[in-house]
Amino acid sequence: MPQPIEDDDLDDALATDAERAEATEDDPVELLSSTAVLPDEARGMRLDQAIAQAFPDYSRSRLTTWLKEGKISVNGVTCVPQRTPVEGGEVVELLVEPERQTEAAPENIPLNVVYSDEHIIVINKPAGLVVHPGAGNATGTLMNALLFHFPELRLLPRAGIVHRLDKDTSGLLVIARTLPAHKTLIEALSDRDMHREYMAVA
Repeated sequence: MPQPIEDDDLDDALATDAERAEATEDDPVELLSSTAVLPDEARGMRLDQAIAQAFPDYSRSRLTTWLKEGKISVNGVTCVPQRTPVEGGEVVELLVEPERQTEAAPENIPLNVVYSDEHIIVINKPAGLVVHPGAGNATGTLMNALLFHFPELRLLPRAGIVHRLDKDTSGLLVIARTLPAHKTLIEALSDRDMHREYMAVA
């Protein structure tokens, strides 16, 4: 027979979840660091164009922003104008702190993880679970659950979610765990290299 939950036990459980969420906010963020040498073939190109080719895992707009903010150095010099012509052979270093992209609160909601590696997570979403917070569904969503079980996803747009299923639809969702994986999945969906299949049950 199930045992009743005492008030003290419930308070302890709620405190544990709150402490975990608070600790997530204070976790040290690992800096993104990468170095590339611009090839001779880039000679004459604008710096922002050459950097976009050197770091294909990041969007050109994001790289341009980092360049303006001094987070990308060229031969040790920061804040180089983006239209500067490239000579070829320049050493470009990227060193940035990932920005928090998702503001939803983490919630301890069970997830059915069918696959996970360092790049992606595949979730079997049950019917009845909303994917994103929105009007009438500020909490209790897949995004809230992901942020609890995988706190690092707070650094990705929409907590790494790149596609969705309706509330009453069950099925597999692919979640990105890194910015490069997020970019690749978005492009694959846009180019229709990755597609979805639905099965209706009558």
